[in-house]
Amino acid sequence: MYQSRLTIRYLTSRFIPTIAVAAVALCVALVIVVVSVMTGFLNMVQSSGRTLMGDVVVTYGLSGIPHYDRLMDTIEQHESVEAVTPIVDGWGLLRMPYPDRDAKQSETVQVWGIEPHSFAEVTKFADSLQWKSVSENQRDWLLIDAIQKHEEAVLSRLDDDTKAFVIEHVNAAARSMNFESVGLAQTLEDTLQTEDWEYILSLDPRLTNEGEVHAQGLSLERDGKPAIVSGLHVSEGNERQDDGSYQVIRNDYWWLPRYTGTLTMLPIDAQGGIIEPESIVMPFANEFMSGVYIIDDTRIFVPLHVAQQLLHLDEAEIVDEDDPTETVGVDPAKVTSVLVRGVEGVNADDLRAIVQSSYLKFYDEMPIGTFVMPPPLGDPGLVIQTWEDQQRSFTGPVEKERELMRTLFSIIYLVVAALILSIFWSIVFEKTKDIGILRSIGASRLSVVWVFLQFALVIGVTGALLGSLLGWLITTNINAIHEALGNPPIAIAIGAIILGCLTIAWMFKRSRNGDFLPIVLGSLGAILFASIAFVVFNIRAMGGLVIWDASVYYFSHIPNDVDWNAAIITSIGAVVFCLIGAAIPSAKAADIDPVKALRHE
Repeated sequence: MYQSRLTIRYLTSRFIPTIAVAAVALCVALVIVVVSVMTGFLNMVQSSGRTLMGDVVVTYGLSGIPHYDRLMDTIEQHESVEAVTPIVDGWGLLRMPYPDRDAKQSETVQVWGIEPHSFAEVTKFADSLQWKSVSENQRDWLLIDAIQKHEEAVLSRLDDDTKAFVIEHVNAAARSMNFESVGLAQTLEDTLQTEDWEYILSLDPRLTNEGEVHAQGLSLERDGKPAIVSGLHVSEGNERQDDGSYQVIRNDYWWLPRYTGTLTMLPIDAQGGIIEPESIVMPFANEFMSGVYIIDDTRIFVPLHVAQQLLHLDEAEIVDEDDPTETVGVDPAKVTSVLVRGVEGVNADDLRAIVQSSYLKFYDEMPIGTFVMPPPLGDPGLVIQTWEDQQRSFTGPVEKERELMRTLFSIIYLVVAALILSIFWSIVFEKTKDIGILRSIGASRLSVVWVFLQFALVIGVTGALLGSLLGWLITTNINAIHEALGNPPIAIAIGAIILGCLTIAWMFKRSRNGDFLPIVLGSLGAILFASIAFVVFNIRAMGGLVIWDASVYYFSHIPNDVDWNAAIITSIGAVVFCLIGAAIPSAKAADIDPVKALRHE
């Protein structure tokens, strides 16, 4: 019982235990925040990989997989498979429609040819589309585009006065890239006859149907033509806001679904040689955001048949080499990959085995005499792997970096142990007389050791709990903290100035009797608060500071989920090393001679 009372007394009678608790808490919080962010990176990469490509991927390079529709049917027959979709994957050059000549006119893009319906079932394509509806500004720009595109037909319906009014307002708007177009539609509606206004609206279904822009993105069609859905960062017209959302610069003038682009790809023949480039002009239907910058910056989606045509993977006749006029067979359409998603609860490795057996069945059931056979299962170019395997080249280094971080930050345990050892060594020296009294009244060596180990245990547990709480608070609010650091409120600078003045006043008041400690503490505090105010004013003068650059760190926001496994292990480790650090001073205390201890001054 007396051990506990002594522990409580030592904890409450000195300020130094508070410093020890704070030090342990900061060490624990630091490890939790760093490991949680690293784990969050890994989880986001893995989650985005599964979202973008399903559970299992069947790939056969640039030469492609023939008879892929039969393969998909065979795979879908298994009860563990939820959906299957074909992909043509290649690289191309996209001519951008920027009206500003200073903007980059061409982008190198990764082109995915997809079947929108089945692709949406395998991935979260529908949720990734950026534009769900048309804003008021975007609607007005679409209205201007529709009138200019069909100018002759529109003006032929109007009398001279109305014609002049429409030309004046539309041309004035079109000349200004910063045009505040809100209200233009209402002006034209009030001026035009009902049938004329309805005719103009009929020129673009997005003017009347709020969800049409999203529907066009899902179908990869616009105005009945195959269309492009590009990554959000492919366009230079999208600007990320402080809250993580995106807005189109210049009042939606640069909104990509208004325009068309030219896509050029280099097909490759069966021997690996490059054929003449193929190009196609296509409208943009929508944009998507996966949340992974490297994907949103380079990838575009086009209809599957368009990518097949551009890469010469569509169906074609095979002619006799000796007589080009004679057809000897048909080269079927091909895809470079097939994506497979399993039903909920099916392990990716188990699903890979199912896909492998389905592929073997598909190959064995090919009709005898098939002119172009698919590659056999043992072909080195044929790869069937899970989404984790597919992402291994990226997730592998991230996993190693996380483990490296954990190893490096394990040094903090040694810091905790050294800190507790130093503090307890001084406490043992200070409490030598108390130890002598305990030993003289019959306390055993083990009892003395237990007094200090209890002391260390309380410090370790309290510090670990506070550190876990602090780590949780920082991690869950890390994006808000980032925004505040990037553009700190002026209130922080004002508060720092006020606290600095109060610190100086306290310093002068306490140092009147000649004490030097208040002068040191006050000077350090004043310098600290002045530095905070100086940094805040400078950051605000620069218009803000970008700390988290999405183009460098791949994701548009910082991972903010706590890695509780790491948090628990870190907390337990901190407590254990507190006990280890206290063990040596405790043993020294137990070995103190009672007679010498009672004479200690």
